[in-house]
Amino acid sequence: MRARDLAVEYPTVTPDSDALDAARLVAEHRLAGLIVVDPGRRPVAVIPASQLLRSIIPPHVRDDPALARVYDERHADMLCARLGEKSVADLLGEDRKALPVVDADATVMEIASVMAADRSPVVAVSGEADRTDAPMIGVITVAHLLDRLLPDRPPG
Repeated sequence: MRARDLAVEYPTVTPDSDALDAARLVAEHRLAGLIVVDPGRRPVAVIPASQLLRSIIPPHVRDDPALARVYDERHADMLCARLGEKSVADLLGEDRKALPVVDADATVMEIASVMAADRSPVVAVSGEADRTDAPMIGVITVAHLLDRLLPDRPPG
């Protein structure tokens, strides 16, 4: 089985997309991460959902998680409002994650090794064999890949 056979449609964002809308997309679709594409639909970055979450936590709380206990629910709910002032490009600036892309002919083992090496929950699939800079045809998530790799459950 090749990457083109496993690729599925997946919501994408652009660097100009609103960060709050991107967070809503993750929440609504229960996504492990977001693929950022350019105007030609070529993938340029991945934002793991954990990085999106990290961007709403104040730096002093990230540095000392014990401080999180002093936030009541009302103040915690307001943390996401900070995303409304940012774009996806702002989220990429600080911890830009290397973009995991495989070409359409990549094997299951190649896909798994790229995901593992990049510690990425998603990998973009380029629309052409031997080219990772072509427009994206879809995405493979860890869940989709594991579904393909795991043996069937024994009956009973």
